[in-house]
Amino acid sequence: MTRTTSSLSDRLSHGSSSSPSQVDHARRLVADWQLLADLAFADLTLWVPLRSGPWWCVAQVRPLTAPTSHPEDLVGTEFDGELAAPFAQAVRDGRPVTEGDPDWSGASPLRREVIPVRHEGVVVAVLAKDTNLAATRSPSALELTYLDMAAELCLMVSAGTFPPRMLEDVEMSPRVGDGLVRLDSGGRALYASPNALSAYRRMGVPGDLVGSDLARLTRGAASDGVAGEAAAAGIMAAVAGRFPEPMDVEGGAGIMLLRALPLQAPGGEAGALVLVRDVTDVRRRDRALLTKDATIREIHHRVKNNLQTVAALLRLQARRMTEPAARAALEESVRRVASIAIVHETLAGSREDVVEVDQVMDQVLPMLGDLASVGPAARIRQVGSFGELPAEAATPLVMAVTELLHNAAEHAFTGGEPGLIQLIAERDGHDLTVRVRDDGLGLPAGFDPLTSTGLGLQIVRTLVTSELGGSLAVHSPAPRPDGDTPAGPGTEVVVVLPGAGRVRR
Repeated sequence: MTRTTSSLSDRLSHGSSSSPSQVDHARRLVADWQLLADLAFADLTLWVPLRSGPWWCVAQVRPLTAPTSHPEDLVGTEFDGELAAPFAQAVRDGRPVTEGDPDWSGASPLRREVIPVRHEGVVVAVLAKDTNLAATRSPSALELTYLDMAAELCLMVSAGTFPPRMLEDVEMSPRVGDGLVRLDSGGRALYASPNALSAYRRMGVPGDLVGSDLARLTRGAASDGVAGEAAAAGIMAAVAGRFPEPMDVEGGAGIMLLRALPLQAPGGEAGALVLVRDVTDVRRRDRALLTKDATIREIHHRVKNNLQTVAALLRLQARRMTEPAARAALEESVRRVASIAIVHETLAGSREDVVEVDQVMDQVLPMLGDLASVGPAARIRQVGSFGELPAEAATPLVMAVTELLHNAAEHAFTGGEPGLIQLIAERDGHDLTVRVRDDGLGLPAGFDPLTSTGLGLQIVRTLVTSELGGSLAVHSPAPRPDGDTPAGPGTEVVVVLPGAGRVRR
C-alpha cells in the first residue's frame, strides 16, 4: 500500500509517538544523511510506525558513490508482517539488525541493515540501509575506509549521537566525493582520499597527509592566522566529540571549505571525519559579485547626491525668480528631481536591485506637502501596499504617482474647502493597480486625458505607457465607502501595470 502526504514534517508527524523534538531530530537526519549514504555505498530509507500498525516510508536517499538499489520511489510505501519484522527487532534490541539472506525479489540482489534512530533515549524511527550486491567487488582501501566510517556513523545514529544540529547551508557542505580525511583519536590522519590530497595541495601542502597532525598542518597552510587557528580548533573539537561549524580556509592558491565530524561510536575507536571541498572558484565568484554589488550601490549613492545638488540649485534659482509662473515651474522640477533621488537613496541602501516602494512613498508624501501647493484642509491618505518592485519600474512609477498627487492637490480643491486624496495600491499576483482618488471639483466639461496638454498629465502618460507598459484612465469615482460627504464629484486616475511586480532575483 502507498499513501502520500505533502511534506516530510507532515509525514513524520503521522508516526505513532512523534513529539515535536522527535520530528525535528528525524528532519536533521534526513538533511544530513547523504553523507551516510555515500560512505555506505547504499540506499537509505527512513520508516516510522503508524498508529494503525504498519511501518511507513517517509524519506529516501540514493548514494552518489554507487548504483542505486531502488530506482523506484519508496516514499509512502507501507510494510507490515514479515517485511516489517526487522524493523520491530531493531526497535526491540536497540541496535542495528542485518538480515541474514539477501533479497532476490527485485532486479538486483540487495542486503538490508536496519538501524534504530534514537533520540533522547527513545527509538523514534528506523533507517533501512540497502546495498546493491550486484555492484560489489573486491574493495579498495578507499572503499574499506568509507564502509568503516559508515558503520561507525550508523552506530552513532542508533546511540542518538548523530546527526548534529541543522547546518545553515547543507547544500554547500562538502560531500564525500569532494575530499575526505579519517583521523584517529590523536588527530592524526589515517587515510586521505585523492580529492582531499588535491585540495590540500592547492593550499600549498605537498606530499601525503597520512600520519600528519591535520590540525597543525591546516593551521600552517592557512594564509590568515586567525582562520588557521579556527580551523585547527574545529578539527580538534571534532576529535574530542563535538560538532564544529564548517569553515573556509584560504592558503596558497586555493580556498577550502572544511567540515569536521566526530566518530564516537559505542565500542569503536574514537576519531574524526574531515570533509574538505575546493571552493576556490566559488568564493572568487562570490567576492566578484560582492564587489560588483558594492560598486552598484556606490553609484546609486553618488547619483542620489548629484540629484540632490541639482535640486538645491533649482531651489536657489526659484527663490530668485520674480515671475510666479517661472518660480512654479522650477519648484515642480525640484519635486521631480527629488523624487528620483529618493529612489536612488533606497537602492544605495539595498543589496538587491529592488525597491521597497512603500518606504519611498513614506518620504515622497511629506516632500509633496512641502513643495506643492496643498491646501491645509486637504488630507493625503495611502491605502494598500505597493510591495517590492524592480528599480527600472520603481523610478517611473514614483515619478508618475508624485505627478498625480501634485495635480490632485493643486487642481481638485479651491477656497480651502476640506477634501481627501487617496493613494490606493492593489496587488494581484504580479499585476499592480494604482488609484489616485480625490473628492474635489471633478473633471472639467469635455476633458480628454489622451489629448490633454497639461505638462503633468503628459509626463504621467509617457511614463505609464512608454516606460512601464501600462494603461492610464481618468474618470469620476464611485461614492466614498466611509460615508463622508464629498466636497465635489471628484476624480479618479487609474494606472494599471501588468507584470510590474515581477521581481527578478
